[in-house]
Amino acid sequence: MKNLNLLLVVLILVSCKQEPKEDPILVNYHKTKKADSVDTYFGEQVLDPYRWLEDDRSKETEEWVIAQNEVTNSFLDTIPFREELKERLSTLWNYEKVSAPFKEGDYTYFYKNDGLQNQSAIYRFKTKEDPSTAQVFLDPNTFTEDGTISLGGLSFSKNGNLAAYSISEGGSDWRKILIMDAESKTIIEDTLIDVKFSGISWYKNEGFYYSSYDKPDGSELSAMTDQHKLYYHKLGTPQSEDEVIFGATEQEKHRYVGGGVSEDNKYLTISASVSTSGNRLFIKDLDDPSSPLLTIVPEPDSNTYLIDNDGSTLYLVTDKDAPNKRIVTVNAANPAIENWVNLIAETENVLSPSTGAGYIFAEYMVHAVSKVIQYNYDGTQVREVELPGIGSAGGFWSKKEENDLYYSFTNYTTPSSIYKYDARDGITSVYRKPKIDFNPDNYTSEQVFYASKDGTKVPMIITYKKGLDKNGKNPTILYAYGGFNISLTPSFSIANAVWMEQGGVYAVPNLRGGGEYGKQWHDAGTKMKKQNVFDDFIAAAEYLIDNEYTSSDYLAIRGGSNGGLLVGATMTQRPDLMKVALPAVGVMDMLRYHTFTAGAGWAYDYGTANDSKEMFEYLKGYSPVHNVKAGVEYPATLVTTGDHDDRVVPAHSFKFAAELQEKQAGPNPTLIRIETDAGHGAGTPVSKTIDLYTDIFGFTLYNMGYRVLPEKVNSEIKD
Repeated sequence: MKNLNLLLVVLILVSCKQEPKEDPILVNYHKTKKADSVDTYFGEQVLDPYRWLEDDRSKETEEWVIAQNEVTNSFLDTIPFREELKERLSTLWNYEKVSAPFKEGDYTYFYKNDGLQNQSAIYRFKTKEDPSTAQVFLDPNTFTEDGTISLGGLSFSKNGNLAAYSISEGGSDWRKILIMDAESKTIIEDTLIDVKFSGISWYKNEGFYYSSYDKPDGSELSAMTDQHKLYYHKLGTPQSEDEVIFGATEQEKHRYVGGGVSEDNKYLTISASVSTSGNRLFIKDLDDPSSPLLTIVPEPDSNTYLIDNDGSTLYLVTDKDAPNKRIVTVNAANPAIENWVNLIAETENVLSPSTGAGYIFAEYMVHAVSKVIQYNYDGTQVREVELPGIGSAGGFWSKKEENDLYYSFTNYTTPSSIYKYDARDGITSVYRKPKIDFNPDNYTSEQVFYASKDGTKVPMIITYKKGLDKNGKNPTILYAYGGFNISLTPSFSIANAVWMEQGGVYAVPNLRGGGEYGKQWHDAGTKMKKQNVFDDFIAAAEYLIDNEYTSSDYLAIRGGSNGGLLVGATMTQRPDLMKVALPAVGVMDMLRYHTFTAGAGWAYDYGTANDSKEMFEYLKGYSPVHNVKAGVEYPATLVTTGDHDDRVVPAHSFKFAAELQEKQAGPNPTLIRIETDAGHGAGTPVSKTIDLYTDIFGFTLYNMGYRVLPEKVNSEIKD
């Protein structure tokens, strides 16, 4: 009788999981008003009825956000296992996370999060003393109670006695810079304001270089920012007296400008870009204040930057005439391209080098996983670094005079660990491994290569719990990006670990548009070739379905920013392919993206609707906002964004959600979750991140038919 009762319980659970008998939840959507707004492109009129949602300062938009969140929260509150998910996410998140150490002046510094702290704090100890004596140097958790003010960059003067750090409020890309005495930890000057897309690069102990735009006339969260400038702040002077070093004239007008001082304080290099790909490069000899600004790369048709110098010899990394990048040397007095000499030649794999302990470390991506080779500064190979496994290695940086350096290693099943590397003898030792309630031995990753629509082979890493039954019924998240030369390499995620604990499959394809195979791979997913990216993503989903990892009823697609565009375009082109769509902070209006903040800088990847009739028609053909059709049954959709996102303004997501809610033909919910006091993602407090994943996973599993967590069903069956 006991066994019979247990069998009945299991059958009920399985039935509730896969074939819920209750009617779907009917969502009472907030009705979004439509207004007359029309743009004309090459003689064609395009309606934009939700244009009014672009005004992030209006009371109407504020009320719309509140109303939408109320609808979304009322739906999410009905998910019966939501609190269980949150509890498990919180439990797994609650372990100590420590960064690699770095030396500045007399101290060694590192970042540490005790577990559930909203922001990581910075600790330090005297380098010659025991690390156990470390004390808090700077704690961003004290900036505000809710963790919505986060630490951006941190940079020390050359002797380590001074520090400058930037902060972000509410997730905005606009920053403030504070300057402190590193010994006493006291603020010593007025705060610099209105800083954006900027590093902090010290010149000796006298001041530092930073970048920003003039504050826009309209909303600082959405108005266009077009001319980036490099400034020099001299200590002891007000910000109003900061000198514009580059960007003050029309001849110097660029959307992205940055400056960096070489480790020996001899040179300032200035990178200037009109888009997110390609840069001009200049150099100035700081030993001679009257020296001219010399041009290294005159046109922004390639990507080049200074990795180091040895006296007047410059070491440059470039994809000029080398799509997978190479390292060249040149004399700083005559740095023109025709004088470059190959040091480390281009290979079939993409190069991402760093320097440390007097060596060059050439990290290569081999089908999206790391391989690291150590070189002398004369270009001779020392050794291949033996890594702990197959995955992603990063770091390999230190000052020249140090003997040791540190690097991190991770993959989809291995939490990030820190390793110490003796650069002279090549010995690697474990420095810190996290103590986390997750056993990597229970999970596996496999890399497959599948054919896209045009026959192009695309790699994908699929990760899941060992013993997976390929029966087509495994809840699966397909995540990708596919743009801006960005590479998705294996890395551990606490949230994804919880997903896989529930029997979930996590799959990441390396789509065209990314950087995994160099500039040619990137270019194959840009402008009039952008459809390749969507085709690659669709083919990845079809591979997972054809090989019975999952099926359309158990497939969710997810991506953020450019990846949000990917999800939006895919779900409007193939709404039948997936059960759930999860577009995050996505670029959804391809006809107007370039009119907001620094969006015009994305034109290398997208092109703009003003370029030509052909480009306009191509963009309109896949723009998610413009391709939601009445009478189509779209997948259950949870759009996510932040009200302070000034990179991809939330109006993209607002308009897409409004279109879906108006035109959705089936019963699947189409909701939008708008995080307040949050931006594009960086610096988001841990508490908000846990809440976000609770809602994403809860929404996903619920709409796949689950009424209890999958792991609970599985454990009942096993028992």
